[in-house]
Amino acid sequence: MRITPLLFVALLLAPSLAIAQMRPASPRGEAATQVGGSYDDGDYGGGSWVAVDYGRPILRGRTMIFGEGESYGEVVNSDAPVWRAGANKTTVFTTETDLIFDGEHLPAGEYSFFIDLAENEWTLILSNHIVRPGFRSEEAGLWGSFGYVEEKDALRAPMALKEAPMSFDQLTIAFVDMTKDGGTLAVMWEDVLATVEFSAANTH
Repeated sequence: MRITPLLFVALLLAPSLAIAQMRPASPRGEAATQVGGSYDDGDYGGGSWVAVDYGRPILRGRTMIFGEGESYGEVVNSDAPVWRAGANKTTVFTTETDLIFDGEHLPAGEYSFFIDLAENEWTLILSNHIVRPGFRSEEAGLWGSFGYVEEKDALRAPMALKEAPMSFDQLTIAFVDMTKDGGTLAVMWEDVLATVEFSAANTH
């Protein structure tokens, strides 16, 4: 078969086009760290994993994603009572050890992760809601934050808010300022930086 210049270009582009078609609009991401461990002769041991699995929406040119005034939070909440702090499947927070947030005790386990949004006040919610694995799944549980009820809250903790030093195009959740015993969970999107401190319960 004779390969024409146009066919040659098409063959070169085919793999990248296939990847673009496979990539979801809001790719999944994970933030993970370990607490409570220590190094012994260069080997780390005894640590417990803490992780957040979440969908990562992108601004794609949108501004003031959280809104303002009476409409604050409406766009990202999508008519749900609280923000899923992500996209698509419910955000999941997992810890292998008991933690302390704002003086409140959180037992080790898996929790659904939400944020209650107010213009000058965000509240982290870790909930006992079961997460549905897929939008069309017949299994019980939440998809996103639709159907959320406060009665299933395991923990609520206020988050500190400030303007981010740069605009985050993609929703970013990260563990920052970590020490052996704990640190800060940060949520960043557009020009908002929200943080909450936590520590391993066995350090108290």
